[in-house]
Amino acid sequence: MRLGVTLPQTSHRYDLAKDVTAFARAAEEIGFDSLWAYERILAPVDSSGEHGLYGIPDVPWPDAYSHTTDALVTLTLAAAVTDRVELGTGVLIPGLHLPMRLARSIAALDAASGGRVIAGLGSGWSIDEFAATAPRPIAERGAALDEFLDIAGEVWGPDPVSYTTERYQLVPSAVNPKPARRVPVFLAAGNRRSWSRLARRADGWLPFSDSPEQVSKRLDALRAEAVEAGRDPSEIGCIFQVTPRGLAEVPSAGREPYTGSLRQVVEDVAALGEAGVDHAYVTLASLAGSLSELVDLSGEWYAEAKAAGLTDIPETAKE
Repeated sequence: MRLGVTLPQTSHRYDLAKDVTAFARAAEEIGFDSLWAYERILAPVDSSGEHGLYGIPDVPWPDAYSHTTDALVTLTLAAAVTDRVELGTGVLIPGLHLPMRLARSIAALDAASGGRVIAGLGSGWSIDEFAATAPRPIAERGAALDEFLDIAGEVWGPDPVSYTTERYQLVPSAVNPKPARRVPVFLAAGNRRSWSRLARRADGWLPFSDSPEQVSKRLDALRAEAVEAGRDPSEIGCIFQVTPRGLAEVPSAGREPYTGSLRQVVEDVAALGEAGVDHAYVTLASLAGSLSELVDLSGEWYAEAKAAGLTDIPETAKE
């Protein structure tokens, strides 16, 4: 299994002038395979009604969302000081952006990093974020994601690039830079339409809260749907966002997944591997309060994963 970790991108806990680059270097030296950043552009003060977290009335947003830096800027800082780790977005919301400009930004980051970007994308859920910046209303967020995938497919392909969509038109043009590799696209999915889009169009699924048992069942269903769409089911991968809930040892009986000590959470990650997950990243930046704490915690996490055999690469994979 490939293992990643989130970058420090909240300004109330970290010094963004130096902590992103310092941690990126440290994480690559520890042995991690990927670094991740997420997108949040605001946090409404009023969480009543449809303004609540995930659209759930009266659920307040985490304080970190009030201090989150731009995901692509954060990953660009990390790219400049690393050589090996992949750079993932978990997730970007294309509906909040002009599609061609976002596609060019991702292509530029991939070119500058030597082909290390993983595009983790979602359709979004915040009515306030869409009202503040999106070209389309939130009711059209699925259509916006499809439009982005269409346009990005052209922009990332050979010149001359041209396209005509419901809203945009590009005459045959040179659009550069091109990605250094075919950018892998992983999608978050939470309803029937998004599952279908994933099975037809994506390189894989990007879940974050499902149990290993749920992941196994959903991957089987997704791969079956991919076959129906004429695809090779082995093309559907899975990158899991692991969000530990606390760090203290808890009794094994009745323990919820991703709770307890680092060792216990690593056991859950091993179960995810058995369920078909081939890449997982852990959101340690939200648990630490400083750069030194984050580096230490990340080292402990990786050591536990290594002791559990999660970092071993079979000889066939090396070949």
